[in-house]
Amino acid sequence: MPAIAELQHVNFSRNSESILKDVSWIIEEGENWALIGANGSGKSTLLNMITGYLWPSSGSVAVMGQRFGQVDLRELRKAIGWVSIALGDWFYSHHGENTVLQVAVSGEDASIGAAFRNISPELRDRGLEALQSVRLEDKFDRPFRVLSQGERQRVLLARSRMAAFRLLILDEPCTGLDIPSRELLLEGVEQLTLRSDLSVIYVTHHVEELRSGFTHALLLDHGQAVQQGPLSTVITNASLSTAFGVPIEVQWDHGRPWAKVISRAGY
Repeated sequence: MPAIAELQHVNFSRNSESILKDVSWIIEEGENWALIGANGSGKSTLLNMITGYLWPSSGSVAVMGQRFGQVDLRELRKAIGWVSIALGDWFYSHHGENTVLQVAVSGEDASIGAAFRNISPELRDRGLEALQSVRLEDKFDRPFRVLSQGERQRVLLARSRMAAFRLLILDEPCTGLDIPSRELLLEGVEQLTLRSDLSVIYVTHHVEELRSGFTHALLLDHGQAVQQGPLSTVITNASLSTAFGVPIEVQWDHGRPWAKVISRAGY
């Protein structure tokens, strides 16, 4: 099987500023990756490279065996999902009166403009099942606009289950959530990582969001891939301290990393 994504020696510059520097990254079928780095490390640029909204200044990009420059990106993007706070805000602004179920089933054809569709009985059942996976089936008939931010993010996770995505990008989905809302969302993320037909890229600054199901991590620092590989080999005291510029200690609990900043004395 071709790799889900393959970037080879990618560089990207804007206005003479080097943003990505010789990044090579391969995501194989069945792998789920955490993309970790401080603000300004190049995470968003790298994601836009994978989805074809930015082109490398040099190097090559291929997604699902399709090399950029030789593929219709509009068709390829139908197999790539993206969940973010910005997407939730868009639905809130443009489709806030639609029900939770309508927003969820709009993922069936991966169209953000399909929330007004008539819902067939079969599609309704699938939508309710997807909402049940994020514990929101009891709110299926409520307007999307009345939900909390955490609930809106969980609806978008349910929506992603409706589509035939092979790659799903979760772009800092826990931003602004309190602890209970975060854990409910991460429960849904964990279920997605268990699917054999889907690879997940999870973008975060917070390693404690990486529950079981994530297999690998890529750590970016000032546009460079400073470390990548199996999760436990990347999420270490030394690598995180270097990337974030503060002394960090990592503790693992049931396969989940927790990081804390330790005394700066002697750092």
